[in-house]
Amino acid sequence: MVAASQVLYYLVRPTQLRSIIQWKVWHEPVHKRDPSKETATEKACFHYLNLTSRSFSAVIQELNPELLMPICLFYLVLRGLDTIEDDMTIDIATKEPLLRNFSQYMEQDGWTFDKNGPNEKDRELLVHFDDVIAELKRIKKPYYDVIKDITIQMGNGMADYALNAEQNINGVNTVEEYELYCHYVAGLVGEGLTRLFVESNLANPQLLVRMDLTESMGQFLQKTNIIRDVHEDYLDKRRFWPKDIWSKHVDTWDDLFKPENLDKALNCSSEMVLNALKHADECLFYMAGIRDQSVFNFVAIPQSMAISTLELVFRNPAIFSSHIKITKGDACSLMTESTQNLRVVCDVFRRYTRRIAKKNDPRDPNFLAISAQCGKIEQFIESIFPTQDPKKIAAGKAQQNPDAQMDTGEAFLLIMAVLLVLGAMGALMVGIAWFFGARFDGAVRQLDTIVSATASAIGSKLGHEEL
Repeated sequence: MVAASQVLYYLVRPTQLRSIIQWKVWHEPVHKRDPSKETATEKACFHYLNLTSRSFSAVIQELNPELLMPICLFYLVLRGLDTIEDDMTIDIATKEPLLRNFSQYMEQDGWTFDKNGPNEKDRELLVHFDDVIAELKRIKKPYYDVIKDITIQMGNGMADYALNAEQNINGVNTVEEYELYCHYVAGLVGEGLTRLFVESNLANPQLLVRMDLTESMGQFLQKTNIIRDVHEDYLDKRRFWPKDIWSKHVDTWDDLFKPENLDKALNCSSEMVLNALKHADECLFYMAGIRDQSVFNFVAIPQSMAISTLELVFRNPAIFSSHIKITKGDACSLMTESTQNLRVVCDVFRRYTRRIAKKNDPRDPNFLAISAQCGKIEQFIESIFPTQDPKKIAAGKAQQNPDAQMDTGEAFLLIMAVLLVLGAMGALMVGIAWFFGARFDGAVRQLDTIVSATASAIGSKLGHEEL
């Protein structure tokens, strides 16, 4: 049942309501999942997908049938890993081997895990993980190999992070450590997805050569989430903002959340946003390599959400006192735009980049760097989709066809030629008229009279002025 507050909210924000209705009523998926053809374990996997993912569930279920189940399982396996890594009630002696050996457990028929804390929101997935294992055994081996390889890398990375006692106590120290963490929890996800896209012939194989683009896709999403969730992580006593950045602005981590330090905290958050923005243009470059519309939708929607979220959190004091997110109406509008093509997604990035630039504060130490980064993103978009300026188009055509331009001498000769032709035609017409009996003596006398009168008037005028 819709709450009265929600009704009031949308009554005063009709554009938000319109975006939701447009998405719900007119969105037509490229592919539709057919539950009637699924096994009991397949249905169970999609059930846990819906339980554990608010943002990815819908787009996964609209994927090309070739990748529908492999990517669903890939997500569930990594969500299971993440659920263990996030659970602070599991002691490190239990957690480390679980993370390192997770790739082996996912091959054991009937394996489940019920040792998560009662408040861990995704514990049900691990309690019923045997359903995921059953389906993993049914997918094509190349897809399974990708999932297993990424699971091994991510499990070991998470275990290393969990064992780092200093990091657990003091949080992330350097930007390098911060980006390494983002690589393990998100960059590897991007790598696995890219390998699945290329294996299924739904993406350009050159994406495997440019793994830096894939890395940027994951880094951009993860860094955006870390900036947005700073207050929630603070309450959970987790620190992901690197000390290299926050120590420039405050003395201790707790100082960021004190009202008297709000200006310093905002400057710190803007530096975090700057660090994330450096990946934006490479994300757009990556999307140009996708060949299938459903896969494009899958990668474009989260990226559009990320750039809009960055604009929302940029210089927004609310991130230090609450958990904020873009509205449902904005999310539906972004999904509608992001399921079109790369040009439209570039327009989304341009729009939110300009909003960030507009909110940029000259008193912020990062003002110039943020302005430059916003300009770099716009310049990249302009390089692949130039603005249609009529003056520039005309100038471009002139450059492409220099023979169409004439110098002054050529223009003069052309005008003289036109005048000579007109004179010759006029003389010819007069001659023809005379030949057929036309009389011009009266016209000549009348013209002579007009000329004489005009000359007399001018002479009188000049004489009067001299007097």
